[in-house]
Amino acid sequence: MIAYRLAGDACIPAPLQPAQVLDYARSREATDAALLRGTGLAPAAPLLAPEQYLRLLANTLKALDSPDTSFMLGQQLLPGHDGALSHALLQAPSLRHALATICAGHARLTPLLRPRLQLWEGEQAGAALVWTDSFGAPALRPALVEMHMTAVVALCRWLGGTRLPWRFTFNRAAPRHVEQHEVHLGGALRFGCHMDAMLIDACWLDEPWPRGNALAAARALQAAELEGMPPAGLLAVLYDYLLEHVRVGPTLEGTAAAFGVSPATLKRQLQRHGTHFQAELDQVRTHVALWLFHARRAGNEAVAQYLGFHDSANFRRSFKRWTGQAPGLLRAGW
Repeated sequence: MIAYRLAGDACIPAPLQPAQVLDYARSREATDAALLRGTGLAPAAPLLAPEQYLRLLANTLKALDSPDTSFMLGQQLLPGHDGALSHALLQAPSLRHALATICAGHARLTPLLRPRLQLWEGEQAGAALVWTDSFGAPALRPALVEMHMTAVVALCRWLGGTRLPWRFTFNRAAPRHVEQHEVHLGGALRFGCHMDAMLIDACWLDEPWPRGNALAAARALQAAELEGMPPAGLLAVLYDYLLEHVRVGPTLEGTAAAFGVSPATLKRQLQRHGTHFQAELDQVRTHVALWLFHARRAGNEAVAQYLGFHDSANFRRSFKRWTGQAPGLLRAGW
């Protein structure tokens, strides 16, 4: 049975990220009454449920009402204060090691979003850090993505001693003003891409970082693994399952059985996380198609075959339903 956590499960240490959010908001003269409204937080609670943390973030964004809030919160997110895991991140000897550590420890370092590192070889070899939901927060998704992308950019600039030439794609329309994106992320921004991702050329992955210590990082990561990595959120775990089985056409019934629940229970759980099974499956199929288009320069026929479609025409129709665009147009945009 696959282990996972729900949005109502108390699993996020209150003295860590939530406390940082509160400290920052208070420094900007937000009141506790505004910040804690509707969260149900008790003053001495050691753990928060993800839905409580999300409500705290929503209250903070509303109370401060500033376009830089998500980016400023991201500046303080990583490496965090999570013992051996944060120490492993601080000792990362290269970008590749840092990204792998973030992905391995995501349930503690970035509990609200799940990062996945994808690498590709060839003439234009590179890497992508793709962000997806862990517990479902449609209204907060843009702010969460800004927060977490900024966290990685800031961490890498600090540890690597230079600003890396990241490129960014966003699963959203372009905002009216992009000044904060440009200040905190840079100018290589593309919106309407159906994927929240950070891309970088492979030549930067193994450039030695001046603060790094490979032995210390390895020992710290080993200690963190011995402490145990908690289960990830339902949507993060579901994405992983669907990605692993995407070529064989996952079904609600088969997925529910793998998760140890009934199809009705899984449907209810997904509804409480603001989504449904078909939407999650379509997201995974879209991401796989985009990956094949970009990293392997695959055509419609090859992608259709990989995803189990009988012909490319059926794939094109489905892709347009998933994204609102024909594969050729979106491929040209990437």
